[in-house]
Amino acid sequence: MKPFERYDSSSDPNYRPRKFEQLIGNSRALEEVLEGVKRVAPTSSTVFIQGETGTGKELIARAIHNASPRRARPFITLNCAAIPQDLLESELFGHEKGAFTGAIAQKLGRFELADKGTLFLDEVGDIPPALQPKMLRILQEQEFERLGSSRTHRVDVRLVAATHQDLAEMVRNGQFRRDLYFRLDVFPVRLPPLRERREDIPALVTHFVESLGRLVGRQIDHIPTETMLALRSYDWPGNIRELQNLIERAVILSDDGVLPNPLLPAGGQRVNVFPTGTTLIDSERALILRTLEAVGWVIGGRDGAATRLGLKRTTLIYKMQRHGIFRPSLDSDAEMTASPSHTPSLSAMSIEGNVKTPTRRECFPGEG
Repeated sequence: MKPFERYDSSSDPNYRPRKFEQLIGNSRALEEVLEGVKRVAPTSSTVFIQGETGTGKELIARAIHNASPRRARPFITLNCAAIPQDLLESELFGHEKGAFTGAIAQKLGRFELADKGTLFLDEVGDIPPALQPKMLRILQEQEFERLGSSRTHRVDVRLVAATHQDLAEMVRNGQFRRDLYFRLDVFPVRLPPLRERREDIPALVTHFVESLGRLVGRQIDHIPTETMLALRSYDWPGNIRELQNLIERAVILSDDGVLPNPLLPAGGQRVNVFPTGTTLIDSERALILRTLEAVGWVIGGRDGAATRLGLKRTTLIYKMQRHGIFRPSLDSDAEMTASPSHTPSLSAMSIEGNVKTPTRRECFPGEG
């Protein structure tokens, strides 16, 4: 059986050592996020993280806290969408005994608990309009009153806020205060969805296979090529959280140390990565084409298709030749206009550098 080839960052020509090793991946999209994190972490500025559900917003918030001068102080979290609106004010600012029915004792709010540390508020778009003025005040003045008390308390809290919603659109629709939005949006960080950083999927799969294997007591020795290709081809609407959950399922269902394809649930229908009936070769061709189109047919370099696909430049060129993939000619539109019945010709693919550009009649080594 072929051994399980673990992701080795030292063999990656694009690998660059970085400080946030708990964040898995080396794509340019992730590196740009971490560069921003590195710049803002030493400050006390408010950070506003935007990203789809499951992209790892809390992990970024923890990275900011751990790289800041407040790392020895508390890191307190609160998901504003998980708390009933009539209890959210008490959760944030605390209450005195007898402040309302059921308040049998004094309670400290999350802002007080996070004093001298960091408070991470997830889904801030769910803060009700009636509570937003009080939020604005504590962000501006760092002071508040507990429910049922007139005594003013001062805190020193660094806020990291996050949401999957479009707060700017909510402001335009009158659903969120404009002044609070601008107070939150001091240093925005956009987390890319997993479909925009597909080159990180092998490293993420390796990480989850190893950590979840230990958790459930199963060892994975081999990930079939077709399984990894399917994982890299899927669009992951649930992002990293969905990937983690599906890998856990696959590890549990594994036999003989082989990771099954979690996109093919037992007794269910296949998750549509590519149209039904396509072969592995068809899927590979479709993935290469989609990636080339996404990068404007650039093959090499940090932004090129080879990097996104996790391939060497020469390997990608070989696969393109094998699949008959050629960049559409720049003048094909003109040819189409001049002769509607004539199929536009396809030119040879564009390759950066001084390497000879192959034509359609040329073959790479091993091709007939």
